[in-house]
Amino acid sequence: MADDQGRGRRRPLNEDEPSTSGGNRDGPQSKILKGSSSDGSRPGDSRTDPRGDRGDIHHDREREVPGPAPRQEERGLPAPRQEERAPPERKPRGDHFDIVNSRPVDLVSKKGTDGKPVLLQTNFFRLNTKPEWRIVHYHVEFEPSIENPRVRMGVLWNHASLLGSGYLFDGVQLFTTRKFDQQLTVLAGKSKLDIDYKISIKFVGFISTAEPRFLQVLNLILRRSMKGLKLELVGRNLFDPRAKVEIREFRMELWPGYETSIRQHEKDILLSTEITHKVMRTETVYDILRRCSQNPARHQDEFRVNVLDLIVLTDYNNKTYRINDVDFGQTPKSTFSCKGRDISFVEYYLTKYNIRIRDHNQPLLISKNRDSAQKTNASELVILIPELCRVTGLTDDMRSNFQLMRAMHGHTRMNPKQRIDRLRNFNHRLQSTPESLKVLRDWHMDLDKNLTEVRGRIIEPQKIVFQHGKVPAGENADWTRSFRDQKMLTTPTEGLHRWAVIAPERNSRELRNLLEHLFRAAGGMGLRIRNPHEVKIYDDRTATYVRAMDDCARMDPKLILCLVPNNNVERYSSIKKRGYVDRAVPTQVVTTKTATNRTLMSIATKIAIQLNCKMGYTPWMIELPLSGLMTIGFDIAKSTRDRKKAYGALVASMDLQQNSTYFSTVSECSAFDVLSNTLWPMIGKALRQYHREHKKLPTRILFYRDGVSSGSLKQLFEYEVKDILEKLEAEYKRANSAPPQVAYIVVTKSMNARFFLNGQNPPPGTIVDDVITLPERYDFYLVSQQVRQGTVSPTSYNVLYSNLGISPEKMQKLTYKMCHLYYNWSGTTRVPAVCQYAKKLATLVGTNLHCIPQNALEKKFYYL
Repeated sequence: MADDQGRGRRRPLNEDEPSTSGGNRDGPQSKILKGSSSDGSRPGDSRTDPRGDRGDIHHDREREVPGPAPRQEERGLPAPRQEERAPPERKPRGDHFDIVNSRPVDLVSKKGTDGKPVLLQTNFFRLNTKPEWRIVHYHVEFEPSIENPRVRMGVLWNHASLLGSGYLFDGVQLFTTRKFDQQLTVLAGKSKLDIDYKISIKFVGFISTAEPRFLQVLNLILRRSMKGLKLELVGRNLFDPRAKVEIREFRMELWPGYETSIRQHEKDILLSTEITHKVMRTETVYDILRRCSQNPARHQDEFRVNVLDLIVLTDYNNKTYRINDVDFGQTPKSTFSCKGRDISFVEYYLTKYNIRIRDHNQPLLISKNRDSAQKTNASELVILIPELCRVTGLTDDMRSNFQLMRAMHGHTRMNPKQRIDRLRNFNHRLQSTPESLKVLRDWHMDLDKNLTEVRGRIIEPQKIVFQHGKVPAGENADWTRSFRDQKMLTTPTEGLHRWAVIAPERNSRELRNLLEHLFRAAGGMGLRIRNPHEVKIYDDRTATYVRAMDDCARMDPKLILCLVPNNNVERYSSIKKRGYVDRAVPTQVVTTKTATNRTLMSIATKIAIQLNCKMGYTPWMIELPLSGLMTIGFDIAKSTRDRKKAYGALVASMDLQQNSTYFSTVSECSAFDVLSNTLWPMIGKALRQYHREHKKLPTRILFYRDGVSSGSLKQLFEYEVKDILEKLEAEYKRANSAPPQVAYIVVTKSMNARFFLNGQNPPPGTIVDDVITLPERYDFYLVSQQVRQGTVSPTSYNVLYSNLGISPEKMQKLTYKMCHLYYNWSGTTRVPAVCQYAKKLATLVGTNLHCIPQNALEKKFYYL
């Protein structure tokens, strides 16, 4: 739970992870804060905290899954006994841009005017290109065929003077500024082994500056230029192994590097540059195998659990792969077909890479290229050797290791000034290193030396509505102190009665201490808590807690609180599953360490807010100008038990002007489907609940869609959005109601954009809607949370569809308002609250429950 503990503020409540203090699994953390990565999230963690920013350390993300599966070339090995196939025609390796023109034709301007104007610096550099560029595209073939791309490049390099300086060749595709007279040009080549080759260069066409391929070529040129900085390509990004930082006590290295992307923005082509780090562990998969072998009875199962889904690096070709399976039936002595003959893995690696495999009895690892397999309906497998695979990334145990995190943060955490210095240094190196500069000049690329500036706006602080008054959120968007003299917006009339607590007999004193603070904190906020029914248990085994919950269920409790000795995941999951799947009883899990914490009063305040929410009531609200509005958030989380499964969660508000309540529902879906087939049934359930409460359907629907990659945007726009609109129209027609006004907005947290205000982080409410936004979209950036350490990451909002009839600035302000309603944190979140709720609910089900919760809980925040 270290996502934003390094920012000098209490983090949002997050029960899905172990607590910092070993304390409250459902509740808040003490002020003893852990360090964070450079912008506030756990290094390498793909999950995003409500306020947390994406850290600098990137690993095991979906987009780092290898591209086309390696075969007999430099990319690795084929599946055993798989006949050798010729390498496929490859696309340029530059960044792929799936441009989706979703900007409404009637949208004159997407720029707002409300708010305080500010001048921001960004991590973009303007690229000055010449319009007379003419890039010529060729396809190259060799006869006899050459498997190794490096050999192809070497053979073609002998004709560099003919091809033109600065030509680009990836082994199949050739890009240059020189056009040959013939459609097919045939050249003679010779390798270092004195083998003669026939080189056929076929003209494909010209690439104009208006084509997406033009930007791909620009990215290829940039990659070529960056090689002059002696960087190595790992996955999709370039890293500097010579500047690696060794953390020897944890057998780990940090490789600094850069994520770069050239793209057409509003008026200019801009280069986005983000500082990143790669976690490289010095241990191999073979080391994990040896550790697991200490338990002979279960070593195979234990090894699988430890290595499946790991991202590994093979040093012999510097590529990353995801481990999908382990084959204990084969060893490096097994053979496969290569060039018409059977060859063992031992012999293959010795002849091809001069690598001697030491253990001939180790099992083989299998990596499957899922994306390619889905497109071709064929499973392309890569066979890997454990002792040749270096492990990358962090395990959950590593993330919970305070000493490791502190050691890493000392190198990865960067404040805005440090980040700006690194960005300027990168630009200077690129334009002063002779080899890099030559590539840029050959292609007439002129990179601006200054960070791109953009005009932004700061929205005024919002007002938080309590039971008896309104309180400004403040410039830091944190109203924690307001609870000292404010009562929660809604609480149960009879208070919290008929509830139970379960605690070990030996922890009676800790339980009494917790309850005393809880009664006092809740009373000050207007929540009356009566004495609970106490159940004492005599051991802390999981089964004992479950039996005690069954005994409590006979009294039909409103809520069950469990005091547990530590953060045991199995026990926690069993408590949650018994409460939410088998029964319909909200549960609260608190550790004994929390009950003895010095800041217990502060923690008790947060727990009291959670208890109020879990009974279906609301601690605060914001001023909302629109009536009849349903706000929907949707997200997907993969199952940790079954990798083929995922769970989609939908959370919807029930007109926040009227009763300030929410509705939630969960459904199972495939982990590989971009579009959720169960989305409309979930929306339908939310609409029916709204109708039950208000006797009518909502007149406005604001849908925030999270969990979407940029590559899936086209499918979303062409299918999901249209499907929802069509079914909404049919649903309202059946109800004899006019169709609703709808806005469908894609929320993206994993963005590389960074903003700086006078060398510091911009405050919450900062909006950017020009210069670095995309011309084909109705989009904007919003900084909604305060960050005191590291660099803040803005969230991108892409309005795929809207007929709400409100101006861009009102859409921006409405989105910012929705970031004030996450009740696990008395401050703003990085995304609208409904998205954070949906993420939290989906993660709870996919990580702990693995089943759909009871319908009776749909109107309660049981997942907080």
